[in-house]
Amino acid sequence: MSVKQAVVMVGGKGTRLLPLTETRPKIILPVADRPCLWYLLRSLAMGGIEEVILACGYKSELMRRTIGDGSDLGLSIEYSYEDEPMGTGGAMKLVEDRLDDTFVAANGDVFVSMDVSEEIETHQKTGAAVTIALTPVENPCEFGIARVDEELRITEFKEKPKPEEVFSNLINAGVYVLQKDVLSEIPENTFYDFSKDLVPRLMSEGRRIQGYEVNGIWMDVGRPRDLLRANLAIADAEYADRDWKAPGCALDGSIYMGRGASAHGSRLTDVAILSQASVRSSNLDRVLVMEGCEINGAELRNAILGEGCRVGKGAKVSNSVLADGTVVKPGEVLDEGRNV
Repeated sequence: MSVKQAVVMVGGKGTRLLPLTETRPKIILPVADRPCLWYLLRSLAMGGIEEVILACGYKSELMRRTIGDGSDLGLSIEYSYEDEPMGTGGAMKLVEDRLDDTFVAANGDVFVSMDVSEEIETHQKTGAAVTIALTPVENPCEFGIARVDEELRITEFKEKPKPEEVFSNLINAGVYVLQKDVLSEIPENTFYDFSKDLVPRLMSEGRRIQGYEVNGIWMDVGRPRDLLRANLAIADAEYADRDWKAPGCALDGSIYMGRGASAHGSRLTDVAILSQASVRSSNLDRVLVMEGCEINGAELRNAILGEGCRVGKGAKVSNSVLADGTVVKPGEVLDEGRNV
């Protein structure tokens, strides 16, 4: 039986992405001029999903206006609202009566471009109660980790282990296929975490928890450096062959320029310049320039500029994340010491 439905949890505030998330939920932060969430929705649509329920919390009306009804992707998007945070498991429980017997669930705060249909096929072939997308990372301590057998069945799972507790570098990538009956284990009107609470409980009952290794792009977009990496990854994956019109510029590494963006007489290395932003006579190295910014005669390194920022001649900005509308005066030196 084909799987046509997905629930995406998008209620988080994204405090590690401040000040960018003061004015917007993190899942609509831009990746190559599209909301970060759009790429996950595209993966779901390409995997055969037709209906998506977005479980919302923080600034949900702004998210609804930005994401819309999904028709541009051939999806039908509905919205579910939490009065207070319910956790990933609690968010699914709230919409239990609207779900099919088998459905996809995903954390909206990950940047994903993958073939969801393969994970669905794995789930159906193995007869699992839950299938969890897995991906290897260098530092697994920030995630839930999984030990798998030769069939990728998960035999052990631990959420955010201490360094001495790490037994695998395979982590929970936040995209799942589930049987609806597992939601009966979740108590009503209670904060409940899917991976921390539900998965260990199902494993203790002998239910099959299957692993599936991600076959596309996956990133946790929880920190500023992750947002920059996601923009550069899409620049490589989808725009590498583009002949950017940037008169007098030296371009190196991953480059993206949005509609109406311009660059003149500058050196750009690993840079994403989003729509209607302009860069003139400047040197940028690992920088995300959001919509409507103006940079003139400045030097920027390891930085993210929120919408509508202005950076004046002779200014130097490094290791910084600037809020929307920030003005860096000519000659000003700014270094926040952030890991961008």
